[in-house]
Amino acid sequence: MLKDSLLTLVSALSKNIGRVIVGKEEAIHLALIALICRGHVLIEDVPGVGKTTMVAALARSLSCSFKRIQFTPDVMPSDITGFTMPSLTTGQMEFRPGAVMSQIVLADEINRTSPKTQSSLLEVMEERQVTVDGVTHPLPAPFMVLATQNPVDFVGTYPLPEAQMDRFFLRISMGYPTLEEEMDILERYTGRSVPLTTLQPVCTAEDVLAMQQAVGEVYTAPELRAYVAQLVAATRTHPLLTLGASPRGSIALLRASQGCALLSGRDYVLPEDVKFMAVPVLAHRLVLSPEARMKGQTADGILSSLLSSVPVPVRLK
Repeated sequence: MLKDSLLTLVSALSKNIGRVIVGKEEAIHLALIALICRGHVLIEDVPGVGKTTMVAALARSLSCSFKRIQFTPDVMPSDITGFTMPSLTTGQMEFRPGAVMSQIVLADEINRTSPKTQSSLLEVMEERQVTVDGVTHPLPAPFMVLATQNPVDFVGTYPLPEAQMDRFFLRISMGYPTLEEEMDILERYTGRSVPLTTLQPVCTAEDVLAMQQAVGEVYTAPELRAYVAQLVAATRTHPLLTLGASPRGSIALLRASQGCALLSGRDYVLPEDVKFMAVPVLAHRLVLSPEARMKGQTADGILSSLLSSVPVPVRLK
């Protein structure tokens, strides 16, 4: 895909989502980076700030199939992956697809379901396939999971295991709007129609696949790959972390940097791309030590200090 046509498509997607989501340009930008990098997104914030709405706006902007899974304690793994049952006409066993057999999947309030059900997404998110009764079923392409969770509500929730967190390409926090942004939101919702219902697709599934192909063509210098490796390795030896980022995290950071460069109109990665993507890609993969929690430390803060201490390459080949 030509760079100009790609940027035109991304701009159209961003503007279309912006008709519904006010003042969250960075969150939209990160979601689009995850989309073109074939990544999954965890949107974590308090209720009512537009997590589910942003996912719905993204889905409506794409000519892709979309399913929403409302996670509750009684949701079973078979509801997610599907199941086999005898056909009423032939008597043969037939596969009945679950809710995950879609191109864009919203896992709403993912931490409200049991660990057993959460684990049904592990194969789906990593290998983009579903195995039921020994038979593997490929998922449609493009495929993307966008999950939401409320970090301040602990009643009736189950913390996501590290293996699940590691499969999310990046984490997004929406945040509260400013006074001016909230006034704009109120103005948009005073009419007869809700803005979300008026959105029309501006990008096809073939366009998304072409954008995903273009990301792999972005050049990364050996010095930048070494920088990414050093940054991730530093998380594994930090005294305030009991679990650092995995090799999957370093691959995600490099890939996200390529996506960031591409959306900036470049076919090569700069150290600034790595720095910009480090916190969204790595922070949710880190586990703080009890001492760090007692001191009020955060994964974001520790990563910021590492970004200041790990030497940045000054010459790129």
